[in-house]
Amino acid sequence: MTTPRNLRIANGRLIDPANGIDETCDLYVTDGRIHAVGEPHAGFKPDLTINAEERIVCPGLVDLSARPREPGLEHKGTLRSESRAAAKGGITTFCCPPDTDPVIDTPAMAMLVRERTDGIGLARLLPLGALTQGLEGNRLSELAALQQAGCVALSNGEYPLANTRVERGVLEYASTLGMTVMLRPEDHHLRNNGCVHEGPIGSRLGLPGIPGAAETVAVARDLALAEYTGCRIHFRGLSTATSVPMLTQAHTQRLPVSADVAAHQLHLTEMDIEGFNSQCHVNPPLRSLLDRDTLRHGVSQGVIGAICSDHQPHEPDSKEAPFPSTQPGISALETLLPLTLKLVEERILTLSQAIARLTCGPADILGLPYGRLSIGSSADICIFDPEANWQLTARDLVSAGHNTPFLGWEFTGRVTHTLLEGRIVYDAG
Repeated sequence: MTTPRNLRIANGRLIDPANGIDETCDLYVTDGRIHAVGEPHAGFKPDLTINAEERIVCPGLVDLSARPREPGLEHKGTLRSESRAAAKGGITTFCCPPDTDPVIDTPAMAMLVRERTDGIGLARLLPLGALTQGLEGNRLSELAALQQAGCVALSNGEYPLANTRVERGVLEYASTLGMTVMLRPEDHHLRNNGCVHEGPIGSRLGLPGIPGAAETVAVARDLALAEYTGCRIHFRGLSTATSVPMLTQAHTQRLPVSADVAAHQLHLTEMDIEGFNSQCHVNPPLRSLLDRDTLRHGVSQGVIGAICSDHQPHEPDSKEAPFPSTQPGISALETLLPLTLKLVEERILTLSQAIARLTCGPADILGLPYGRLSIGSSADICIFDPEANWQLTARDLVSAGHNTPFLGWEFTGRVTHTLLEGRIVYDAG
């Protein structure tokens, strides 16, 4: 890793949606902070210059959900391997859900994962604190202590809360702390033992389905409790068309509610599970074409404010059993940016909108000072070649998990440099 005191990034197209910047100009960094945009202060002498001609220079990406697997599941991935994957993908900050082993339900665990990642120095990890002890859904964790230990939000991961009484108590407590609660909206009774979308494809394959109502029933419940308690909630990983107008209505009512969607949900549908393709076994499941297109519309309108990777690396054996027995999830850090850029190719988003959904959008959801290139802010920077054409192969992936349905896909746009606090943590050479 290179650590120049004074750095000039020259001739790039600087896109910083948070500050309304989209122009070709130079960017200057001093001591890990943004020094100036356009022209440096008098006396500035760069120790290193990166020529970003014909490249896009934007804030480092912020990912609201990425599981590095360490501690507890190091055979799937480690903080080092997944931090390397994040850096290669232009991601400088990612949130780690609390379902590690042990669970992030104590200050000691929150500090452990942060300190280990800080020691590696390739990406910034922000832990999410467990809402309930052991993620068991009943007894509340010490939420105030988790906040003091650096947890930026609270979550129960993929695990359900026991009932609405517990959820109400959680939201009331979190509200007094001013903390955001991330909820995976799913009624576990309606989900039952499903593993795919309840639709014609799943039925023909004989796979147990999860109805869209499992999500929308939960969204309605959570919105009612958010309004009642005043707690800020964030819907992690929407998947259904019906959720989008519900969220739109909540915004009209000025409820403190936000949402994200995983990048794969904006490209794949239930049709991609044909042939029992376990690489497309994800949670929530891939749904209909209408669901996908409505989610795209929600992202373009800003109703869904962030696109995340929902990164879940697995070892090969996890995807080689019969479909219902395989483990859900995609290794997705390295495809977050290219999949989002595909939405620009398809005229779903403008380039500025796409970058906003990956930078200031997720950062603002959690009130983080990242995802922008303001003077004095941390010099977290992604530089990518918007015209680079490439095909994803297993050899390209530096994540320990190669479980992705996007092997063989053609992409346009590739990261050339990633900087974290002014340090070059990835250089494609």
